[in-house]
Amino acid sequence: MGGANASPFFLLEVCLKIAEKVHHDDGGKTLTIESVYDNEPVLNQVKHLKDAGFDQQKGDNRLVGRIPMYIMAQWLKEAGVKWDDHKAAEEVIKRKILSGDFSKFRVWEGTF
Repeated sequence: MGGANASPFFLLEVCLKIAEKVHHDDGGKTLTIESVYDNEPVLNQVKHLKDAGFDQQKGDNRLVGRIPMYIMAQWLKEAGVKWDDHKAAEEVIKRKILSGDFSKFRVWEGTF
């Protein structure tokens, strides 16, 4: 798992979308699609990983957290970073995951 260029992040792709609502505004000129997600499966996985001792990891490769893809997509969009810009994406993820706002998704609480 990993090598010299391995990222400390593990992205999780599971079906978390539980609803989708379509809103028409401005007399039908604007269409907004609202997606609703359930993070409980990811938060349960984080809890199980911590219970299994993954929060006590040592060495170069650590599982920092589980980030749902829709959250990562939102982070990159907010930062204006494209998916194929790996270095910039890594910096966005690192900044967000270390901010404390997303601590529920953290497995390992150290810094990097």
